[in-house]
Amino acid sequence: MRVAILGYGNVARAFARLLEMQRRAYPFLIVAAHTLRHGTAYDIHGLPVEPQFGPPAASAEEFLRRSQAEVLVELTTLNPETGQPALDHIRAAFSLGMHVITANKGPVACAYAELREEARRRGLEFRHEAVTMDGTPVYNLVRNNLPGVQVTGFAGVFNSTTKVILEAMGRGLSLEEGIAEARRLGVAEADPWFDIEGWDSACKTAALANVLMDARITPQQVDRKGIGRLTPEKLAEAAAHGKTILLVGRARRGAGGVKLRVRAEVLDKGDILASVSGTSNLLLLETDLMGRLGVFALNPGLEQTAYGVFSDLVDIARSL
Repeated sequence: MRVAILGYGNVARAFARLLEMQRRAYPFLIVAAHTLRHGTAYDIHGLPVEPQFGPPAASAEEFLRRSQAEVLVELTTLNPETGQPALDHIRAAFSLGMHVITANKGPVACAYAELREEARRRGLEFRHEAVTMDGTPVYNLVRNNLPGVQVTGFAGVFNSTTKVILEAMGRGLSLEEGIAEARRLGVAEADPWFDIEGWDSACKTAALANVLMDARITPQQVDRKGIGRLTPEKLAEAAAHGKTILLVGRARRGAGGVKLRVRAEVLDKGDILASVSGTSNLLLLETDLMGRLGVFALNPGLEQTAYGVFSDLVDIARSL
């Protein structure tokens, strides 16, 4: 299959390297790449991992038309409020008959039902495994391995930056020192307040609920409180009582519909949600037929995110 990539940053390069390694078994080709910073590259015979970028396409639509690709991999920057411009990129790809894979939380958190229905009307596939837990199987797990199961709720610790900051504060460091530690580990953005105020977790919670529970909700509708008001003293007090504090995303289906929230929760240290440390993540699903089950990722990085995109591409190829 021929692949076009929008947004050629670190995840895209890791994905390109993975395709190069797996080409004998999975002969996918990246035939076009577009980035606002470096320009545009095309080669119907396949681009190298480090393409020679030329002048940028006038628009994402023009890039997609010229790419001759069958699949768009959308890896542009997250906009948690609207999902743009990734939403328009995905719609443009659908209009050209392309399947779409994204690692961008915005479209799934803001407009999943609409995108799912448009893809279905056009006989196309829309995949998004890497939006929540890097490459850890979540959406493909439910789709491919839990037939007939209804997800009734979930709880998860999704945000690496806040976990690193809270662990640092638990050792007596300040919030600012915790942020510096997260930056040294490479998990914090230049502006970490997106994580600290709970927006990253709200986007992931909305995305999970939209896909697994048909919630049709946006991140703005998640009941959200971050970790900005916590202090080392509060964490020390919790630890003295055998507790720990983590930012947790939850969803539950009730009589009034699906309710979502993100909170800094006080957990028993023996709680399974408190069992992962550092940049590791954990998700627990509540289901009707399988009871409670979970998945976790131990210190995932770019390679795991790239694998999530790769697994979606393989899943699409197998479904055709």
